[in-house]
Amino acid sequence: MTAKAYIDQVLAETKEKHAGKEEFIQAVEEFLPTLEPYLNDHTEIVEKNLLSLIVEPERLIQFRVPWQDDEGKWQVNRAYRVQYNSAIGPYKGGLRFHPTTNESIVRFLGFEQIFKNSLTGLPIGGGKGGSDFDPKGKTDAEVMRFCQSFMTEFQKHIGPDIDVPAGDIGVGGREIGFLFGQYKRLNGFSAGVLTGKPVSSWGSLARTEATGYGLVYFVQNALEDRDDSFQGKKVVVSGSGNVSIYAIQKAQELGATVLTCSDSSGYIYDPEGIDLELVKDIKEVRRGRIKEYLEQHPNATYVEGSVWSLKESYDIALPCATQNEIDAKLAQKMADAGVKIVAEGANMPSSKEAIDLYQDQSILYCPGKAANAGGVAVSALEMAQNSARLAWTFDRVDDELKSIMKNIYTACSETATKYAEKDNLMAGANIAGFDRVVQTMLSQGLV
Repeated sequence: MTAKAYIDQVLAETKEKHAGKEEFIQAVEEFLPTLEPYLNDHTEIVEKNLLSLIVEPERLIQFRVPWQDDEGKWQVNRAYRVQYNSAIGPYKGGLRFHPTTNESIVRFLGFEQIFKNSLTGLPIGGGKGGSDFDPKGKTDAEVMRFCQSFMTEFQKHIGPDIDVPAGDIGVGGREIGFLFGQYKRLNGFSAGVLTGKPVSSWGSLARTEATGYGLVYFVQNALEDRDDSFQGKKVVVSGSGNVSIYAIQKAQELGATVLTCSDSSGYIYDPEGIDLELVKDIKEVRRGRIKEYLEQHPNATYVEGSVWSLKESYDIALPCATQNEIDAKLAQKMADAGVKIVAEGANMPSSKEAIDLYQDQSILYCPGKAANAGGVAVSALEMAQNSARLAWTFDRVDDELKSIMKNIYTACSETATKYAEKDNLMAGANIAGFDRVVQTMLSQGLV
């Protein structure tokens, strides 16, 4: 069987088996075809049917989370954990608390996480989880009660050498702190069971900044590889959470002007450059809406809808909000605005049609599994610090992050050059991530 025929067969089987799981099918459809040149050189993968093992998770856990609101009324949410692949190390991946969380989204995130974690070069497997609980509008006490109920069940399935969760959308330092406290009550102290912890609970310095910083470091390496830099570049960012905030900060430090940030309602366009301290105050202190930015910057503009509808010209796009925020129509508007690089801070923010357009119009596309791997990389560094019972300085962690992101970019570029072409970083990331996982599986007899 040819590599292409084998890929088509696995895709057809996956679509039939997982009908209705749109996000998961999208992730598999975007990933598997890029492996064709690799499979042509590694026929043992086809012969042993390893793609079927990769596509199916080792374990999928679903449970209910009952909790009481401030009025004493019982509420119930669904929770999930997909423990996808442990060939390289313990399952590692975030928890997402958001009303859209379902099995399909958790599967797609876990599938992507396998290869993202592989690209870091660190000993971590792939997993992901979360709940359809929405922290927005809840009091701290309600969030605490939910987290405690969640962890009461979840703690049966995790451990420092088994599965090490972290945060994701809706799960920040507050939520991780509550989760960690409940785990400790039930099992005793174990610093390495969660990452993204508050620094006072053996969390790592620079973990909060890591995904956003790492995203910019990845793009910085791509620019330097082309004798260019961030200096003087106009950058458009979506989102206003941790990833967005620290991507804005690092891009500004490197000489770029960041024009936008957004939330689920709309976006701010500030031609003078985003006032980052104000955004932090609005989103992290007040937990408000981004349109409040206009109260102190009346010359800025607030627009309801997608930031990718922006008509003003810019150079670099950093989508940092959520999956599928950019479709083909919005991608064309980005191209019309003159964008040269799209680097994903979020997971799968671009549809397949959008990615096709980037490639057709020679826009350098930096896929999320490579470009936003800084967060999980520093999570793995937090695990290392916890195991050694040591705390590293911010600068040491940041230096390690820079080195890891440089290595990831180099691996993507060199693998793309070998199997596709230098600028096809999606193929480079997919093949480089897949190669380490599948070769480890073969060495362990997992076939």
